[in-house]
Amino acid sequence: MRSLFPVTDLTTSTPGGEVRAGRPTGREDREPGRAGHEDRDSHADRERSLGNREWSLDELAEAYAYPTGLPAEGPGSAWLRANMVSTLDGAAQHDGRSQPISCAADMRIFGTLRALADVVIAGAETVRQEGYRPARAREAFAARRAAAGQGPAPAVAVVSGSLDLDFSLPLFTGPLVPTLVVTGSGAPADRIAAARKAGAEVVIAGEGARVDPARAVRELADRGLRRQLTEGGPRLLGQFVAAGVLDELCLTLSPMLTAGDAQRIAGGPGVTVPERFTLASLLEEDGFLFGRYRR
Repeated sequence: MRSLFPVTDLTTSTPGGEVRAGRPTGREDREPGRAGHEDRDSHADRERSLGNREWSLDELAEAYAYPTGLPAEGPGSAWLRANMVSTLDGAAQHDGRSQPISCAADMRIFGTLRALADVVIAGAETVRQEGYRPARAREAFAARRAAAGQGPAPAVAVVSGSLDLDFSLPLFTGPLVPTLVVTGSGAPADRIAAARKAGAEVVIAGEGARVDPARAVRELADRGLRRQLTEGGPRLLGQFVAAGVLDELCLTLSPMLTAGDAQRIAGGPGVTVPERFTLASLLEEDGFLFGRYRR
């Protein structure tokens, strides 16, 4: 993996004056020396020094750290980021799932983003299609989470107006941290009772059967869940975008084409005026681009 933005000092000039990013292009790089092992070792050293290597989990955690200094309450007390993947032609899924358009590096970033969050927010359809399970504690992030005052693993919050969910699944019956169900005040009483019986915490964040996305963010923040991560799906992300509460988008651009009629990363009603985000960082590995965009 290598960093493309912000620009660093990893661009090297060749003896002939040509400038290329990522690795030198002199004669010594084209022809192996007599000491083959030494030549390979020096090439590996150059690759490591130039950043074209697998990043450690600590490096990814630093690259994707949440902003510091969030207020304890009130406006700006939560930071909502989204993590999505899209093909070159805009598909957020293939055959209803995101895994076929992902890659190993994308999954490492996916796991890192989860490990940094207080809560992972997902829509009911995404929970069903992707087979959501409880977030797990990871030893690699234990010290970092403890230093940030976080529990061993993030909570999962499922957004559903109807509560048409299978509460016998491990997501509800066996999480390390109780799963939250975010719904409206008009949700069926028997489904609310079923959620609570399964051990889920019910969060009311809307009137009637509708969940208000801005209120959902506030309600979770009021419970101390201020570092928020949504993994969609597209309809839920579209609601967060339309409500103007999305602070950051972590987008993996997959070098694939799928055609078809798959959903984009965000759906639902459009915004009146497009909101521009700023590129915060851009990483690359094996043709996949990993961008962070902030409002």
